[in-house]
Amino acid sequence: MPDDFSPLKRYVEQTLKIQCSSYKEDYIKRRFLSRMRSTNTNGYGEYHSYLRTHPEELEPLRNALTINVTEFFRDKEVFDSIRTTILPAIFSHRKRIWIWCAGCSSGEEPYSLAMILTELMAQNKEISGQILATDIDEVVLAKAKAGVFSGNVVKKLSPGQVTRHFSPLPGGDYAVRQHLKDLIRFRQHDLMSGVPPARFLDIVTCRNVTIYFTENQKDELARLFHGALSRGGYYVMGKTEYLGKQVEGLFTPSDTSLKIYSRRD
Repeated sequence: MPDDFSPLKRYVEQTLKIQCSSYKEDYIKRRFLSRMRSTNTNGYGEYHSYLRTHPEELEPLRNALTINVTEFFRDKEVFDSIRTTILPAIFSHRKRIWIWCAGCSSGEEPYSLAMILTELMAQNKEISGQILATDIDEVVLAKAKAGVFSGNVVKKLSPGQVTRHFSPLPGGDYAVRQHLKDLIRFRQHDLMSGVPPARFLDIVTCRNVTIYFTENQKDELARLFHGALSRGGYYVMGKTEYLGKQVEGLFTPSDTSLKIYSRRD
């Protein structure tokens, strides 16, 4: 294809406020090609023209570029470690904790963390916590904040978890109960901004997000999370992700198999 890719990328960055240059170029091209097939357009130039004359295509493109696959307690052993090791370690010297769930998508991960917090708080009335859940995509954030999930998604949880934390709705969907919502603040945030939405955090989870970023951007994110964490705070990565050589010295491995690290001063 001729060099129509760069003008298309600039237009998307200006219109959708998504920094395409922070993602791997092959990933961006695959996302564009997927939408080009859906719109029966040929080439970046033709798709660029289509975007300008069909504003209804902007939202599907945004979704394609920021796509996230998620589920409750994805990688169960990671959440087991958070429940049995990380949170008890933090609560041993602090009664209230702060968690940042970065790239929260439609909310399954922060709600999973809220379920764990609820269980621990029921066992010890003196402890509490707050989860800040962020994503660049305001559409998925609205879905996350609404807290309504299909029966197929919710029924992967145990019957006890469903009963305690969800209310059945007509039509087969389930709504998150208010006690979980009270633990979470949802906020739009661009990881590419270089500024964390909060500081002095005890845990940052950013799982299966950086796989789409360039090596330089991964390093910048690691520095961002290091600066946002309190001394000894934990950074939880996706199991297929890794720390770059330039930033691995910022963290101490806590569980390398689960990609859990603690902040090094």
